Amino acid sequence: MSAGNGLTVGRMAQLAELSRAGFYRFLKLPETALDKDMDLRDAMQRIALEWPSYGRPRITAELRHQGWTVNHKRVQRLLREDNLLCIRKHQFVVTTDSRHGLRVYPNLAAEMVLTGVNQLWRADITYIRLQDEFVYLAVILDAYSRKVIGWALDRHMEDELTLAALRMAISERGAPVGLVHHSDRGSQYASNDYTDLLKQHGIAISMSRKANPWDNAQCESFMKTLKYEEVLRNEYRNLAEARVAIHAFIEQVYNQKRLHSALGYLPPVEFEKREKEAAQRQAA
Repeated sequence: MSAGNGLTVGRMAQLAELSRAGFYRFLKLPETALDKDMDLRDAMQRIALEWPSYGRPRITAELRHQGWTVNHKRVQRLLREDNLLCIRKHQFVVTTDSRHGLRVYPNLAAEMVLTGVNQLWRADITYIRLQDEFVYLAVILDAYSRKVIGWALDRHMEDELTLAALRMAISERGAPVGLVHHSDRGSQYASNDYTDLLKQHGIAISMSRKANPWDNAQCESFMKTLKYEEVLRNEYRNLAEARVAIHAFIEQVYNQKRLHSALGYLPPVEFEKREKEAAQRQAA
């Protein structure tokens, strides 16, 4: 059997890298099924391009958010076929220096069972490489919703960097009674200026155990996400350019759009909104 252009079925199957049986199965598929499969692949490719570190669970969740009815096995198969599996992650670099004579505080966060926002804040610092220099980012997350509520970016790791992030968090959230602030034992968080500001607002101070970075794993996780999904995909020429890009990632992408498995595959802002609405219904 040959097509009108003189090509045999075997040759056409070979050019399409299909078996002869696969070619005939293709011919029997209804056009609507083919269109739907192509549309699904297109949706998956768009998600993978926007979120290169998303694996099968998050891509499946995002597809369902977009209205697709898919199961994880189909998504995994198509990801593998289209070579869309997430990028391999590299080791995270720790920047904390806790060799100082300042007072350190016990780990209060370890025993906390969170039931809402503004019960526990977590703080950390990381570095970001520009074309010709390094800059440093301090962040504060609400541990319940994973939302970034304070951040600051500068060329130094002095107290003013972490203080700027803390002031932003307090300005946005206030300082509810019972709030705990957790960080590592770095000098920026143990400094008198920083701890005095916490005490001034009645915020309890908590610090990680010695040589145990996993005590602040949520912040570590955010820093990795920031680097894999924003920093490593771009080259910032200077501090001003980095500030604009990181502001957009934190405020418009991470807080507003990025799905979190720990939040039932919701972004932090939507998670907080649903929690607030649920609390209002319960109180009514």
